[in-house]
Amino acid sequence: MQTDWAALLKTEFDKPYFYELERLIDAERKQINIYPSPENVFRAFELTSFANTRVVILGQDPYHGANQAHGLCFSVQSNTALPPSLKNIFKELQSDLNFTTNTKTASQGNLEQWARQGVLMLNTTLTVRAGEAGSHQGLGWETFTDEVIRIVDSKSHPVVFVLWGALARKKKSLIDITRHHVVESAHPSPLSAHNGFLGSRPFTKINDALVSSGLDPINWRLDTRPNSPFDAQVN
Repeated sequence: MQTDWAALLKTEFDKPYFYELERLIDAERKQINIYPSPENVFRAFELTSFANTRVVILGQDPYHGANQAHGLCFSVQSNTALPPSLKNIFKELQSDLNFTTNTKTASQGNLEQWARQGVLMLNTTLTVRAGEAGSHQGLGWETFTDEVIRIVDSKSHPVVFVLWGALARKKKSLIDITRHHVVESAHPSPLSAHNGFLGSRPFTKINDALVSSGLDPINWRLDTRPNSPFDAQVN
């Protein structure tokens, strides 16, 4: 975790609810697989410092399959097949910015390049049991990540908050929308993507908001190597 985040969150780490949350997760790890691995739970805070945070993308809980979650919402580890929601994100990225993406390419579902540019990719729940979506909701992570949102909301410069889906949009009440930008739509899941996510042009909206605040836009292109997902048409 970046030192600025560690200092800002120290009080939260010392609260009784967080000790209990850690105890529960440590006990479960001794019996079953929990994702992501311990060293990746706070990966988002390692790649994106508080000082550098310009965009916050809110997810729900980590992917619950093997070799997927690594601490960034919607992102998967390199050389892992793309989950359906991430395929739809790439489809919208292609449509929005005229990128050509190959959703069958398995090597570039890793979104760390976005995080390194100041995009805090935050799940509201930071762990999950293997094979059980939503299994760590209600244990205390939401209290922790709500505080993260409040801390980002306190920044002196405008931040772009990206809220995809009903659960993320509930967090809008934590954001001072008179100072910050909010980009919201349906979730990219196949169950809802056609109800307002596809065609919503979130990447253009994010960059327009950043530029309007005097900040540099995000380079959303993940990779330009041969066989990257931005070299061929979506299938």
